[in-house]
Amino acid sequence: MAWASKAMSAATRAANNNTVINVFLVGAFVALSARSGMQQRDIQALEAEKHSLLKSNKDMKKVMWDWKQQLFAEASSHDAAIVPLARLKAIYGESPANLQSTVDAEKNDRKPAVSKILI
Repeated sequence: MAWASKAMSAATRAANNNTVINVFLVGAFVALSARSGMQQRDIQALEAEKHSLLKSNKDMKKVMWDWKQQLFAEASSHDAAIVPLARLKAIYGESPANLQSTVDAEKNDRKPAVSKILI
């Protein structure tokens, strides 16, 4: 019990001593500064990764657009195209006809039915 009272009196003296408080505050400041520095490095790395991903996404969109344009050009220039232009437009949503009506039209050798839009 005596050691507990000695510990309490030492803690009370330390709490009232400005030097101990200042050392504690400086230690907390150093710890928070170190953590802030690590977080700043993480943020910079994530921003660099974001920039890289945005650039690669932009490049991929351009490549996909070029492929689509090339596919449309090949389908429209050849009579014996693997995939007809009407079906490509239906796949990419550039035609009012849906994909099933395009497939049925190809089987029946007639024009695809225009789907009705209900509002």
